[in-house]
Amino acid sequence: MKLKKLNAALGLLTILCLLLHMGYSVYTYVTFYYNPTLSKAFQLPVIIAACLHGVTGMLTVFLQNDGGSAALYPRHNRRVILQKVSAALIFPLLILHLNTFSLMKQSAENGEKGVVIALIAAELLFFAAAITHAAVSLTNGFITLGILSSRNTQKKIDTVVYVICALGFIAAVYSVVKGQAAMFLS
Repeated sequence: MKLKKLNAALGLLTILCLLLHMGYSVYTYVTFYYNPTLSKAFQLPVIIAACLHGVTGMLTVFLQNDGGSAALYPRHNRRVILQKVSAALIFPLLILHLNTFSLMKQSAENGEKGVVIALIAAELLFFAAAITHAAVSLTNGFITLGILSSRNTQKKIDTVVYVICALGFIAAVYSVVKGQAAMFLS
């Protein structure tokens, strides 16, 4: 149970770091302001927290048989299925996300607009996976840590979280796509 609680705490920390990173990224793309020190300050915590959360999550599944079988009750477990699928998508897309800027710059210099568009599409998928995972996982983390016990309260918080995450996704998509298109497709 300690590993599961550690994973929940790391998940919540990752969500906080992700939201800060997203907010800073939206700001930088909207204002075309770039500060390498601040960028690293918002990047590194989310990378470290996400990696630790990913490792503890996998250890929880493998060592504590906490994977469950979401396929047994698909309608009831849509949330669990979304959580697992989004988690599985995050890591390969994270590797691409970390290299997106340099890949786009190189592709733009080579006149490969199709590659730039494919990278933008991959970024959108990454954003969707990360936001979805955060949205469906937040209150589960609260429950695991004993912060939340009421399913009614969970549903209410989930509704607010889904709206906030949807707005964050829209802001990130708008600002990043607009900024990347201006830099690499014009």
